[in-house]
Amino acid sequence: MKLFVSVLFLVFVTTMPTLLLAKGDTVKITIESAALGAPIEITDPAVRQFNIWSGPGTSTFDGREGFIIDWSNRANAAPVGLHHYKLSFYEGCNPKESRTCHSAAPSLAYVVFYDYDPSAGDGFVYLPGRGGEFAQLNTSHIYRGGYEGHWFRAAKAWNDFVRPIIARATEYTAAR
Repeated sequence: MKLFVSVLFLVFVTTMPTLLLAKGDTVKITIESAALGAPIEITDPAVRQFNIWSGPGTSTFDGREGFIIDWSNRANAAPVGLHHYKLSFYEGCNPKESRTCHSAAPSLAYVVFYDYDPSAGDGFVYLPGRGGEFAQLNTSHIYRGGYEGHWFRAAKAWNDFVRPIIARATEYTAAR
């Protein structure tokens, strides 16, 4: 009986942080790169479609696209020679709409890397794996069951959304 209680307690303690997190909508995305003069901050309501709570590790995952990734299309190797970006996803909630939400301020929820080929219009997303700088942050929010540490093709919806934003920022940086 003591073993059962100990195991139950261990399971509870290790999963409790995830259960307590408010699974808010994506409300802000920042894009950073050495090629940009300054980080890009996107707070347009359209960012809500790129919710970290979709894809592997969720009950609604259908095996295809979710979040910003085409999960069925893992890249065999890391892309070479492409533009490299760090993407930070912030979630937020409205305290008036949720009892688990205590602040309207967005909080950093997930970080991935995005490599983009503007000539081909293709993008690739890397989920930091074990030991990676953002692996603990990411897996404390959602564990994707072995997808971490791999490159995937980006979802078409993500490429279509972010391509003009990066192009405008790159043109602005080049014009300065």
